[in-house]
Amino acid sequence: MLEKLFKLQANNTNTKTELLAGITTFLTMAYIVVVNPIILSDAGVPFQHVFMATIIATVVGTLWMAVFANYPIAVAPGMGLNAYFAYSVVGANDQIGYEAAFGAVFVSGVLFVILSLTPFREKLIESIPSNLKYGITAGIGLFIAFIGLRMSGLIVAHPENLVGLGDLQSPQVILTLIGLGITIVFMAMNVNSALFLGMVITGIIAFFTGHLSFEDGFASAPPNPEWFIFGSPLEAFIDVFQYGLYAVVFSFLLVTIFDTTGTMIGVAEQAGLMKGNKMPRVRQALLADSVAKTVGSIFGTSPTSAYIESSSGVAAGGRTGLTTITVAVLFILAIFFGPAVSAVSGLPAITSPVLIIVGSLMLGSVSQIKWQAFDEAFPAFLVILSMPLTSSIATGIAFGFISHPLIKLVKGKGKTVHPLVYIFAFLFLFQLIYLPH
Repeated sequence: MLEKLFKLQANNTNTKTELLAGITTFLTMAYIVVVNPIILSDAGVPFQHVFMATIIATVVGTLWMAVFANYPIAVAPGMGLNAYFAYSVVGANDQIGYEAAFGAVFVSGVLFVILSLTPFREKLIESIPSNLKYGITAGIGLFIAFIGLRMSGLIVAHPENLVGLGDLQSPQVILTLIGLGITIVFMAMNVNSALFLGMVITGIIAFFTGHLSFEDGFASAPPNPEWFIFGSPLEAFIDVFQYGLYAVVFSFLLVTIFDTTGTMIGVAEQAGLMKGNKMPRVRQALLADSVAKTVGSIFGTSPTSAYIESSSGVAAGGRTGLTTITVAVLFILAIFFGPAVSAVSGLPAITSPVLIIVGSLMLGSVSQIKWQAFDEAFPAFLVILSMPLTSSIATGIAFGFISHPLIKLVKGKGKTVHPLVYIFAFLFLFQLIYLPH
């Protein structure tokens, strides 16, 4: 049944590999059930409320991706977008409560669903130049490696150089280096499930050295979810007009379009699922995020996005929706095992080595970029450089979209650029200058 539903043999995988890949993806992104409520609580949203909403949105989007698109790409509330929601939308304006802000997320989600049902986003993916796609994959690789280094404390903020080497005598850093060393050995020996085994062994070491504890227990009763906290769909649209939240809706829409599109391209390229310049079943994949975003806003969480941590599951061998089915089931179980998930996901030494190694694997796409052609190479370079430095996939893509047509025009090759690239170059330029990002 699983073979027929997910086409495992056709994708050169098997049930065991997919299950372990799903566990790997879950462990690298499980932090979202803790971090997202913490960030949104700064906007006044109750922690337990966001905890449930985060899991509901994640399960809806990830299940949709698994069943209808058959991709190993998980969906969850996006980091960065939750901070924008809490600090720039709600925190910066005393007149706007989180209820109205969730209404703006709902409106952008509805618009997102409509766009995903049209050929527009499929055309958008096809219009992105190949070198930018390779740059997006590599940029995401550097970005998640940077996240892993930063979370573990291997690199820290520096007053002059922005970042610097962390304290190598810190127990957290030492444990991360041990986990990284163990995982690298497994990878070098071509051990199946090397990433997952690395996390398990690191977790065991952390437990017996006193760095991982379960003081709050393993399980707890889940809180009751609430929904339509912004009133009703009609009230959501009324609030957008009443408070003039057009720029907020546009920012949520534009960033999620390109965050998700960029991540999907990067992960699909890494998994070898791209067919030339096209992504099979792309409409179903795009709907997964837009539906999750809409549902998430109803229950009370910030916009969702395809998760770059999905690349860890792909690196572990995940190739089909069975990987994401596993992720969704584990998030459902997380409702009942919140304390245990919180303890594991709260120890970066367990997951950081995976992010660092996966980042190195994704960087391999730079070999596909035409470095000898400046008009092709430089926009890709900007994408790769700006993603980790701005901590934003969408901003990295923006720099690529703006610079690519400009250089082509200067070279007299303006007619080779797809019209959609020109349109979004203008939109990105407008957003970077005038709107929050």
